Amino acid sequence: MDVEGPQALCDLCLDQVCFSLEALCNKRGDGSMSLIWAPVFPQELTDQLLQNMTTKGILNDTTVGIFRNCEKLRLRRASIRRCPVSAEAFRLALCPHQLLELDGSWVSGGLSGADVISGLAGSSQCRVSLQGLSLSGLHLDWGALEADVGACGSLGSLQNLRMLRVDNTDLTDDILEEICSLPRLETLDISCSTVSNLNALIKCKNTLRYFIAHRLKQLDMSPASLLFVFSQLNVLRHLDFSEDHFAVDDSDGRGADEMLQQLLEGGPQVLPSLVSLDISGRKRLTEAALRAFVESRRGLAFIGLLATGLSFCHVLSSRKNLKVTGEANEDQVREALRKYRERECFVREALLHLYSLTADTEKPQPDTLKLVVGVMQSHPESLQVHLVATACIFNLTNQGLAEAMPVSLISSTVSQLLHAMKTFPNHQQLQKNCLLALCSDYILQDVPFDKYLAAMLVINWLSNHEEPTMQRMAVAVVSILVAKLSTEEMAQLSKDILFMKQLLAMVQQKAMVGVIDSTLKFALSALWNLTDEMPTAARNFIECQGLELYEEVLESYYSEPSIQQKVLGLLNNIAEVEELQADLMDEDLLEHILSLLKNSQVEVRYFAGGILAQLASRTEAWTLDEELRTTILKQLHESVITWAHPEREMVSYRSFHPFVPLLQPCQPSGVQLWAVWAVHLVCSQNSKTHKQRRPWGS
Repeated sequence: MDVEGPQALCDLCLDQVCFSLEALCNKRGDGSMSLIWAPVFPQELTDQLLQNMTTKGILNDTTVGIFRNCEKLRLRRASIRRCPVSAEAFRLALCPHQLLELDGSWVSGGLSGADVISGLAGSSQCRVSLQGLSLSGLHLDWGALEADVGACGSLGSLQNLRMLRVDNTDLTDDILEEICSLPRLETLDISCSTVSNLNALIKCKNTLRYFIAHRLKQLDMSPASLLFVFSQLNVLRHLDFSEDHFAVDDSDGRGADEMLQQLLEGGPQVLPSLVSLDISGRKRLTEAALRAFVESRRGLAFIGLLATGLSFCHVLSSRKNLKVTGEANEDQVREALRKYRERECFVREALLHLYSLTADTEKPQPDTLKLVVGVMQSHPESLQVHLVATACIFNLTNQGLAEAMPVSLISSTVSQLLHAMKTFPNHQQLQKNCLLALCSDYILQDVPFDKYLAAMLVINWLSNHEEPTMQRMAVAVVSILVAKLSTEEMAQLSKDILFMKQLLAMVQQKAMVGVIDSTLKFALSALWNLTDEMPTAARNFIECQGLELYEEVLESYYSEPSIQQKVLGLLNNIAEVEELQADLMDEDLLEHILSLLKNSQVEVRYFAGGILAQLASRTEAWTLDEELRTTILKQLHESVITWAHPEREMVSYRSFHPFVPLLQPCQPSGVQLWAVWAVHLVCSQNSKTHKQRRPWGS
């Protein structure tokens, strides 16, 4: 059972609104959308609708127009994160609302920090209501703001602003001076900015409680000057002065490290209110200084130590309620993934340690898996993150662990694996990681995901790689995926002749040396399913010389029922297509198939009988000696009446269409007998959908 439970009704309704937005709206003259009719939305629901549109990637200049209706859709906490929204669309749709918070991070529609602040400051409501603002990743364009006389000092007009994020921006020392003049500023994030001096922080020393300054690459202050600034921040509760350990050489960050060493050793009189300190990535700090800091701060709740070499310090284990990011154990690594989700340098480091720590895990860890998927989603283009994350996914879902986790979590995990395969098609190790994770009977059979996309990705990978172990896994995955596709997806796939050629090449490669292995069986199963009631695929099979190959396989593996069953099953599919029956009119082939009616295995007799029944049922299409047809009909009748019902499930069908012509009163008794026996078999075995049962254990 899915422990996360079903999706909330509210979420389902919002999903439907997003899906039906075109039908629910009219277009204004400027192309923006306007709801044709809407009730007065509860305020929280409006926030959720905007968030939903943002998450689904459908928020843009056109769709954001629905929020111009401030009477019916009232926003308080608005997020347009990573959406293509222009300055004009932002001003018209969001600024008229009484916003409490706005996340405009990484907006891609040309919106600048100056545009955001100018728009908000121009709204009498936002000037009073706004408390939180995120401009992460934006070009601030402060010069444009200052050039606009009407907006002069507009940041200062946001008098109630308590939280401001300007990380990953072109923040300068002058802009920092203006920011620190805000009278109620409590939280400030200037990470990865171009600031060189932090003296401006003294302006807000009586209000600043949270200061995040990860990787200040251009900071140019002496250790003494830095320590003096921080010693003034008497109400500061959280300080993040972490560094990207991958980017630091022996000279970078030495002054900041020396300042932090002094801070650690300085006792509680320096930053007396501090309960959270993040120094991850700082490699020059000593264990003695850390021990002194932790022992002197009884109220310490969090310390970031990832990539410092200090997370194994014994003093940490004595503080049961202290949260730590590090690499000493899984709790520290999970905390790192949770805390640093947006920081690629720390995500990579944490994932590397998680991979080692989970190599032999035997207990399901859904929370950990969810964190791994989350950081992959946060870094969709990072090869390094996906390379290690996919390896972690294999550890966390291997050996039946996936079956004990929520289905929705495994489904989103597989979707992320497919994204990785699609994004990095030429990276062999990453593709291998994904295949290893996908190669699970439970995942392939019972977990919902885009199986058509998965089949295409795997077969494309297979066409460029010949490593035997990976080849076996890839073909195994494909053989199951093909059997799980819908009729429409199968029809689409059957048009891809490359897919057919690749599988036939696999069969030929094995058959040439007489190998009987799982790779051969999986390839035969995939081809069988691919041609099931798919005339296009059956025609492609013949055009790719598949018929000649299968005749050779049928003769070469005459003593292998498992191989013969799969070969005959596909030939059955061809025989069901009237316009292709002429291709099977070969006397040697039919006499060989006729001999198989005496095989000891009922599966072989059944499929041999099916081919013969289809071909012999149409007298107008029969082009061989009539005596052969008479012999076939006689032996088919004699054989079918002796068949015992198989003990295990043998075959299933998409429909009963192949049997209908064979059950007509005008048909010979042998043909009718085979069709009746087949219908009874399918009905009594309660099969699900496809002709070929899953070949996982083949």
